[in-house]
Amino acid sequence: MLKKRKEMENGSSFGSGASYTENSYVPGSNPGSSSDEKTIIGDQISIEGSILGKENLLIEGSMRGKIELEEHQVIVGSKGQVEAEIHAKDVTISGRMTGNIQALGKVEITRDAEFNGEVKASRISVEDGAYIKAVIELERREEKKKAPSAGKPELQVASSGSSQEPIALSGGADKGK
Repeated sequence: MLKKRKEMENGSSFGSGASYTENSYVPGSNPGSSSDEKTIIGDQISIEGSILGKENLLIEGSMRGKIELEEHQVIVGSKGQVEAEIHAKDVTISGRMTGNIQALGKVEITRDAEFNGEVKASRISVEDGAYIKAVIELERREEKKKAPSAGKPELQVASSGSSQEPIALSGGADKGK
Protein backbone atom coordinates (compact mmCIF):
# COMPACT_ATOMS: atom_id res chain seq x y z
CA MET A 1 0.00 0.00 0.00
CA LEU A 2 1.18 3.51 -0.71
CA LYS A 3 0.68 5.80 2.26
CA LYS A 4 1.52 9.38 2.91
CA ARG A 5 2.01 10.23 6.56
CA LYS A 6 2.68 13.40 8.49
CA GLU A 7 3.99 12.68 11.97
CA MET A 8 2.52 14.77 14.78
CA GLU A 9 3.13 14.73 18.50
CA ASN A 10 -0.37 13.50 19.34
CA GLY A 11 -0.73 10.94 16.55
CA SER A 12 -0.55 10.86 12.81
CA SER A 13 -2.73 12.21 10.08
CA PHE A 14 -2.88 11.44 6.42
CA GLY A 15 -2.75 14.19 3.88
CA SER A 16 -2.90 14.64 0.18
CA GLY A 17 -0.39 16.42 -1.92
CA ALA A 18 1.05 13.67 -4.07
CA SER A 19 0.95 13.80 -7.81
CA TYR A 20 1.22 10.93 -10.23
CA THR A 21 2.56 10.88 -13.76
CA GLU A 22 3.12 7.99 -16.08
CA ASN A 23 5.96 5.85 -14.72
CA SER A 24 6.85 8.29 -11.94
CA TYR A 25 5.60 9.26 -8.51
CA VAL A 26 6.33 12.63 -7.00
CA PRO A 27 5.79 12.49 -3.20
CA GLY A 28 4.91 15.70 -1.37
CA SER A 29 4.57 17.81 -4.47
CA ASN A 30 2.26 20.30 -2.78
CA PRO A 31 4.10 23.52 -1.89
CA GLY A 32 3.15 23.47 1.79
CA SER A 33 4.70 20.08 2.60
CA SER A 34 6.71 19.73 5.79
CA SER A 35 10.00 17.90 6.35
CA ASP A 36 8.21 15.66 8.90
CA GLU A 37 6.23 14.05 6.10
CA LYS A 38 7.22 10.69 4.71
CA THR A 39 5.88 8.47 2.00
CA ILE A 40 5.67 4.72 2.62
CA ILE A 41 5.71 2.18 -0.18
CA GLY A 42 4.11 -0.86 1.46
CA ASP A 43 5.29 -4.44 1.18
CA GLN A 44 2.53 -5.36 -1.32
CA ILE A 45 3.48 -2.56 -3.77
CA SER A 46 5.87 -2.85 -6.69
CA ILE A 47 7.05 0.26 -8.55
CA GLU A 48 9.03 0.47 -11.76
CA GLY A 49 10.13 3.93 -12.91
CA SER A 50 11.29 7.13 -11.24
CA ILE A 51 10.52 8.62 -7.86
CA LEU A 52 11.17 12.35 -7.44
CA GLY A 53 10.22 14.37 -4.40
CA LYS A 54 10.79 16.65 -1.46
CA GLU A 55 10.11 14.43 1.55
CA ASN A 56 11.45 11.28 3.18
CA LEU A 57 10.70 7.88 1.65
CA LEU A 58 10.37 4.44 3.27
CA ILE A 59 10.34 1.46 0.91
CA GLU A 60 8.94 -1.82 2.27
CA GLY A 61 7.86 -3.11 -1.15
CA SER A 62 9.87 -3.46 -4.34
CA MET A 63 11.23 -0.64 -6.45
CA ARG A 64 13.16 -0.70 -9.71
CA GLY A 65 14.39 2.50 -11.35
CA LYS A 66 15.68 5.81 -10.07
CA ILE A 67 15.03 7.69 -6.81
CA GLU A 68 15.86 11.40 -6.49
CA LEU A 69 15.25 13.00 -3.09
CA GLU A 70 18.31 15.27 -2.96
CA GLU A 71 17.55 16.92 0.41
CA HIS A 72 15.77 14.03 2.13
CA GLN A 73 16.21 10.50 3.45
CA VAL A 74 15.56 7.22 1.65
CA ILE A 75 15.05 4.13 3.82
CA VAL A 76 14.96 0.64 2.36
CA GLY A 77 13.01 -1.19 5.08
CA SER A 78 13.59 -4.77 6.21
CA LYS A 79 11.05 -6.08 3.67
CA GLY A 80 12.22 -3.72 0.91
CA GLN A 81 13.77 -4.96 -2.33
CA VAL A 82 15.30 -2.19 -4.40
CA GLU A 83 17.17 -2.22 -7.67
CA ALA A 84 17.83 1.45 -8.29
CA GLU A 85 20.07 4.45 -8.51
CA ILE A 86 19.50 6.63 -5.45
CA HIS A 87 20.38 10.31 -5.05
CA ALA A 88 19.46 11.55 -1.56
CA LYS A 89 20.76 13.37 1.48
CA ASP A 90 20.88 10.25 3.68
CA VAL A 91 20.24 6.58 2.85
CA THR A 92 19.53 3.71 5.25
CA ILE A 93 19.40 0.12 4.02
CA SER A 94 17.83 -2.64 6.10
CA GLY A 95 16.51 -4.82 3.25
CA ARG A 96 17.95 -5.89 -0.11
CA MET A 97 19.41 -3.35 -2.48
CA THR A 98 21.34 -3.54 -5.72
CA GLY A 99 22.47 -0.33 -7.38
CA ASN A 100 24.32 2.91 -6.88
CA ILE A 101 23.91 5.38 -4.04
CA GLN A 102 25.00 9.00 -4.14
CA ALA A 103 24.38 10.67 -0.77
CA LEU A 104 25.22 14.18 0.38
CA GLY A 105 25.28 12.97 3.98
CA LYS A 106 25.45 9.49 5.48
CA VAL A 107 24.79 5.98 4.18
CA GLU A 108 23.85 3.43 6.85
CA ILE A 109 23.83 -0.30 6.14
CA THR A 110 22.21 -2.22 8.98
CA ARG A 111 22.97 -5.78 10.10
CA ASP A 112 19.94 -7.19 8.26
CA ALA A 113 20.86 -5.55 4.93
CA GLU A 114 22.12 -7.08 1.71
CA PHE A 115 23.80 -4.46 -0.48
CA ASN A 116 25.55 -4.85 -3.81
CA GLY A 117 26.67 -1.74 -5.70
CA GLU A 118 28.52 1.55 -5.45
CA VAL A 119 28.39 4.16 -2.71
CA LYS A 120 29.53 7.77 -2.97
CA ALA A 121 28.90 9.68 0.26
CA SER A 122 30.42 11.89 2.94
CA ARG A 123 30.05 9.19 5.62
CA ILE A 124 29.17 5.50 5.80
CA SER A 125 28.41 3.05 8.58
CA VAL A 126 28.08 -0.71 8.22
CA GLU A 127 26.73 -2.75 11.12
CA ASP A 128 28.29 -6.08 12.01
CA GLY A 129 26.44 -8.87 10.21
CA ALA A 130 25.46 -6.91 7.09
CA TYR A 131 26.22 -8.42 3.68
CA ILE A 132 27.95 -5.88 1.48
CA LYS A 133 29.74 -6.11 -1.84
CA ALA A 134 30.52 -2.57 -2.86
CA VAL A 135 32.81 0.07 -4.24
CA ILE A 136 32.89 2.90 -1.71
CA GLU A 137 34.09 6.46 -2.31
CA LEU A 138 34.00 8.83 0.64
CA GLU A 139 34.16 12.49 -0.31
CA ARG A 140 36.56 14.66 1.62
CA ARG A 141 35.28 17.75 3.29
CA GLU A 142 36.75 20.90 1.83
CA GLU A 143 39.28 22.46 4.19
CA LYS A 144 41.31 25.58 3.63
CA LYS A 145 44.94 24.55 3.20
CA LYS A 146 47.82 26.89 3.85
CA ALA A 147 50.15 27.49 0.93
CA PRO A 148 53.56 26.00 1.82
CA SER A 149 56.36 28.53 2.19
CA ALA A 150 58.84 28.51 -0.71
CA GLY A 151 62.02 28.65 1.39
CA LYS A 152 61.55 25.96 4.02
CA PRO A 153 60.07 22.47 3.76
CA GLU A 154 56.82 22.04 5.65
CA LEU A 155 57.01 19.88 8.77
CA GLN A 156 53.89 18.38 10.27
CA VAL A 157 53.76 16.63 13.61
CA ALA A 158 51.39 13.73 14.21
CA SER A 159 48.92 14.26 17.02
CA SER A 160 46.24 12.21 18.70
CA GLY A 161 43.57 14.31 16.96
CA SER A 162 41.18 12.85 14.41
CA SER A 163 43.05 13.83 11.24
CA GLN A 164 41.91 11.65 8.36
CA GLU A 165 44.64 12.57 5.88
CA PRO A 166 48.08 10.92 5.80
CA ILE A 167 50.90 13.04 7.16
CA ALA A 168 54.02 13.54 5.06
CA LEU A 169 57.16 14.41 6.96
CA SER A 170 59.98 16.02 5.03
CA GLY A 171 63.21 17.73 5.90
CA GLY A 172 66.44 18.93 4.34
CA ALA A 173 68.66 15.97 5.39
CA ASP A 174 68.30 14.03 2.11
CA LYS A 175 69.56 16.81 -0.18
CA GLY A 176 73.09 15.50 -0.60
CA LYS A 177 72.21 11.94 -1.67
